[in-house]
Amino acid sequence: MRFPAASLLALFFAGFLGSQSPAYDVLILGGRLIDGSGNSWFRGDIAIQGDTIVQMGVLREASGKLVIRAAGLVVAPGFIDIHSHARRGILQTPGAENQLRQGVTTVIEGNDGSSPLPLAAFFRGVQEKGAAINFGMFAGQGSVREQVMGTENRKATPEEIGRMREIVRQAMREGAMGLSTGLFYVPGNFTPVKEVIELAKVAGEMGGMHISHMRDEAQGIADSVRETIRIGEEGGLPTQVTHHKIIGTGNWGRSVETLRLVEEARARGVDVTIDQYPYTASSTGTAAMFPQWSLSGGQKALLERLNASDTRQRIKTVIEERIKSDRGGGDPKNVVMASCAHDPSLAGKSLAEITRERGLEPTLENAAETAIAIQEKGGCSAIYHAINEQDVVRIMRYPFTMIASDGGIPMPGEGVPHPRNYGTFARVLGRYVREQKALTLEDAIRKMTSLPANRLRLSDRGLLRPGMKADICIFDPTTVADQATFLKPHQYATGFRDVLVNGKPVLLEGKVTSERPGRVLYGPAYAP
Repeated sequence: MRFPAASLLALFFAGFLGSQSPAYDVLILGGRLIDGSGNSWFRGDIAIQGDTIVQMGVLREASGKLVIRAAGLVVAPGFIDIHSHARRGILQTPGAENQLRQGVTTVIEGNDGSSPLPLAAFFRGVQEKGAAINFGMFAGQGSVREQVMGTENRKATPEEIGRMREIVRQAMREGAMGLSTGLFYVPGNFTPVKEVIELAKVAGEMGGMHISHMRDEAQGIADSVRETIRIGEEGGLPTQVTHHKIIGTGNWGRSVETLRLVEEARARGVDVTIDQYPYTASSTGTAAMFPQWSLSGGQKALLERLNASDTRQRIKTVIEERIKSDRGGGDPKNVVMASCAHDPSLAGKSLAEITRERGLEPTLENAAETAIAIQEKGGCSAIYHAINEQDVVRIMRYPFTMIASDGGIPMPGEGVPHPRNYGTFARVLGRYVREQKALTLEDAIRKMTSLPANRLRLSDRGLLRPGMKADICIFDPTTVADQATFLKPHQYATGFRDVLVNGKPVLLEGKVTSERPGRVLYGPAYAP
């Protein structure tokens, strides 16, 4: 059979072009794509050029310098941890293996009202060190207040508020995502809500959000949610109840009330959301058992108060009550030391055990004395078992709740930290999606990706789309699981095979690579 010359030429070029299909930097083939939007999964391929997703669909004829075959696995956007404490770890352990093995590609620091100031210097340090994951930061209201007023327990003067507003403005220009408050902690706890609102207005005018560790997560939980909503409503910015939980057995079930408050606020136009970690224990310093007024002025002032018998008794009474009905969950055995600089041997021991070692029965009164003795030496980080599983699930299911660890990048083997550092995201996917079916897989991933990305105005992350940055995780939904426990927390999650950050493989075939492609992610008002 003979072909016209023109047809032969056309066949030649068709064959030539077919054999010269684009060579991408990375091809991910045959995965179950869950794009982060909450929509149903679909099977497809992804092509990456440089740091960007450039094509999605059926790309079997394409070629790639690196080809990742993902048949039988889920391909999702990299997870965004909107509440992290990775400030120390990002410099000490920049490989961030505990994060990679959970699929986390971005962490946001500066939570609970605490951040380095100025931010620019810290950001430069992160850039110079080089990290495997992306890093962003809030400006901490407590740190701003301390810079202007120290830890004094009083209202700020108009002149001091003006100085604090300027510090927030500068932090936003340096790249802050917004303003964080830690109104449970000193000096945030000494701050009237109107003062917080004045600072929130600055962040809001510059496109930022507000995220808050509330004043009270126990008896005063409802009023604290109302205050967080008020800061957003009067400050004119999005506001977030962070690591939302209900502490203390007498308060269990009150998530029904707090979620109703959030829903009512949203209905009247307040942009309020939630984040949460999936555990029935919290973690913070032993100072959390002390009345905040006793911590004013720092450690020296606390010691002076403890040396005055009447003041010591007032402090002790509050500690007893907090062990009974607050973070102690009614029993000193529920308070477990995570790390203690002054005595590393205390890590992993409960307040009840330490009290017995002091030759005392672990009554509330004796446990309070033990807590005082620990704090007199500088305090410890502790884990508090006082949360109910039903509240955890109810909060998790709320449509505007995102997943966040409240953890960091720990040094492997150091202390006995909360397992959330190693397991948060894998635990949601394994326990609450696969086992309990509390969430669909698509919705869980939405809560880890596009929801926090939208909150932070990260317009180029959080979704699998052409044009988006190639932060991607690949995992087996049938085996993904957290392995870290409260007794043995230094255990990596399982099930994640590959993780890419800005198009570079940082976890490949289950092995950590030497790539350090993480970037500082700046907030909406960044002005270098």
